[in-house]
Amino acid sequence: MKPELAALMTAALEQLLSEGALAALPDAPPQIDYPKDPTHGDFSCNVAMVLAKQARLSPRDLAAKLIEAVPDNSLIDRINIAGPGFINFFINPRHHTAVIRQIITAGPDFGRCNTGQGRKVQVEFVSANPTGPLHVGHGRGAAIGDSLGRLLAATGWVVQREFYYNDAGQQIQNLALSVQARAQGKDPSHADWPKDGYQGTYIQDVATAYLANETVEAADREISAKGDVADLEAIREFAVACLRREQDQDLKAFAVVFDKYFLESSLYDSGAVEETVSTLAQAGHTFEEEGALWLKTTTFGDDKDRVMRKREGGYTYFVPDVAYHHDKWQRGFERVINEQGADHHSTITRVRAGLHGLNAGIPEGWPEYVLHQMVTVMREGAEVKLSKRAGSYVTLRDLIDWVGRDATRYFLVARAPSSQLTFDVDLALARSNENPVYYIQYAHARAVSVLRKAEDVADAAAATEGLEHLDCLMEPEALALTISLGRFPEVVAGAAERLEPHDVANYLRQAAADFHSFYNAHNILEAEPDTMRARLALITAAKQVIASGLDLLGVSAPESM
Repeated sequence: MKPELAALMTAALEQLLSEGALAALPDAPPQIDYPKDPTHGDFSCNVAMVLAKQARLSPRDLAAKLIEAVPDNSLIDRINIAGPGFINFFINPRHHTAVIRQIITAGPDFGRCNTGQGRKVQVEFVSANPTGPLHVGHGRGAAIGDSLGRLLAATGWVVQREFYYNDAGQQIQNLALSVQARAQGKDPSHADWPKDGYQGTYIQDVATAYLANETVEAADREISAKGDVADLEAIREFAVACLRREQDQDLKAFAVVFDKYFLESSLYDSGAVEETVSTLAQAGHTFEEEGALWLKTTTFGDDKDRVMRKREGGYTYFVPDVAYHHDKWQRGFERVINEQGADHHSTITRVRAGLHGLNAGIPEGWPEYVLHQMVTVMREGAEVKLSKRAGSYVTLRDLIDWVGRDATRYFLVARAPSSQLTFDVDLALARSNENPVYYIQYAHARAVSVLRKAEDVADAAAATEGLEHLDCLMEPEALALTISLGRFPEVVAGAAERLEPHDVANYLRQAAADFHSFYNAHNILEAEPDTMRARLALITAAKQVIASGLDLLGVSAPESM
């Protein structure tokens, strides 16, 4: 209803302008918000305080004039002035209940829009090095990234989900050396154990599989082990394939699917990295100093220039990133969003600098970044730091095994990415109202239960027939629930625009609370027939919205609990 209210306030402003009470209209439409205190109304507007000085009136006096100038309409029940000059709107209850018809008619499409208009957007997320199991930070990235993809698809974008494998560089060399050492019968306590070797039990599993000449099928390739302990390159290829397969299995258990897997090594094999460096050099954006090749990132706003090629040889990690994102641009993505850990913050400026230096027409602010903070896992009141399999961190698989996929996904996405997250395993397991996942899913299961029982005492069309009796839903709890359901499209659009899927998680918790309040306050099936049908329509609408919201987070909507 915000656009309708903004239009009514604009009409009031135009009336005051024509009367000479205003010198000019504001540059933007009046801002309509929700009051912090629900008793102050359904919506609020601060335009009187914004324009009071221009009108040479106190904000409250200007607010009074604006209220008088609001055109006749059926939307607003009453208006009042609060505080220093806020204009508060109380909506006609019949307009609140009208959303029930919209939800039931639209079904799963309610809340969707076409902001993206079919334009292409790529969301890159997880992108873990194939050197070990996925940790909880990767899990947070997976939950956020996948939800972003779902939100963007729901708002009209054509979404491609991509996983970038860093299968080149020193970390991969350390992986190969670690597996080789295990295959030679060494453990981390051995004097010859690699300096930066990986120590989790998974390294022994890979070494055992290599010695047994096993065959591994990863996402895009099949690798058979040679069993030769001296062949480090064969060990490297086999180890990477093993870890890619394990990560793929973890993501499958997490219900995260990618459209494309991109290998860093392919950028070297195709010559894209060398071509990128050559183009930047020819454009005059590089210089050599102390045996190293540098990029003039200060030209593009960085605080200092950055090394591209080290004096001992080999490129620094951001160089293939520039080549990779140039490849994305060439693939025609108008918009690219990278969901990564906060430790990638320092790479943003230099990657964008490299892209602008290529003179390929890439706009400012491309690509976009969503960076998430670290996750702390708590269990039985203590922090959990280690996983036997990983050796030094809690894995995503640990969380899924402990609390299930739904709770893991919800908890990892429920806070703003910029906030550090404490994952309370005990809370995620609780079957109580304090557990938001249980609370929301229980609302959906309750709705399904009521509708099933309704089929036993009334015909299946009762909910649809209830659309003719929505005037029966004037109780405070019913109106609160309809208002909550009506906000869903705005929440989806806003979360997609701001790239903040936690808004959906927070919305669902409030919607579930409104549903439970309505359910607890009123008999459904024992009410007078017309009221029963209207309440069944409201429950049907609530069930649909809760299911749609959970789907945007990749969380199931159980029909019984």
